[in-house]
Amino acid sequence: MSRQRALLVRRLSGLQDYRRTWESMRAFTDARGPDTEDQLWLLEHPAVYTLGQAGRVEHLLHPGAIPVVHCDRGGQVTYHGPGQLIAYLLLDMRRSGLGVRRLVRLLEESVVALLAQRGIEPAVRADAPGVYVAGAKIASLGLRVRRGCTYHGLALNVAMDLQPFRCIDPCGYPGLRVTQLSDWIPDVSLETVQDWLVGELVRRLDRCARILK
Repeated sequence: MSRQRALLVRRLSGLQDYRRTWESMRAFTDARGPDTEDQLWLLEHPAVYTLGQAGRVEHLLHPGAIPVVHCDRGGQVTYHGPGQLIAYLLLDMRRSGLGVRRLVRLLEESVVALLAQRGIEPAVRADAPGVYVAGAKIASLGLRVRRGCTYHGLALNVAMDLQPFRCIDPCGYPGLRVTQLSDWIPDVSLETVQDWLVGELVRRLDRCARILK
């Protein structure tokens, strides 16, 4: 039996500045070699709107005082804030033998399984990556591939203020409704959801989790 490759899981405490985290992901990706261990970063951001590479400013309806960052992930505009689980996957795709579409599907499948196992009926859409519950988006995806490696990842709404989503066209879709896990599991904690997500991701990536203390 072949030995499973490890996935280093980093739980970053406190609110992590979006731009600094993005710069750290790029620096990690540029510095990594053929034997560099893949990583999963779990964190929260303070309130921020982000526009992907093809993001159109007209989808920022009235952002107000919330900062806007143009970044290099795929996708349009989204919102990040406290109470949202961010999972950034820094993965060597060549070594893993995965393509972008397959990786997106694995990320979606992980969230779908997380929800379904707790009695929530999720769905995915072929025309709009992410995960939906009762027609409302609960998880967004956006990746960047650089030197054959990925960074960025997914955002899962756990227990947050959803009002800022009303100030944009979420993911570029006017009128798209947004929901969160606490609407179905009122007392759910971000730390618990982190554990659930790590379990689903490592299973689908055929990895073993190595938690960084």
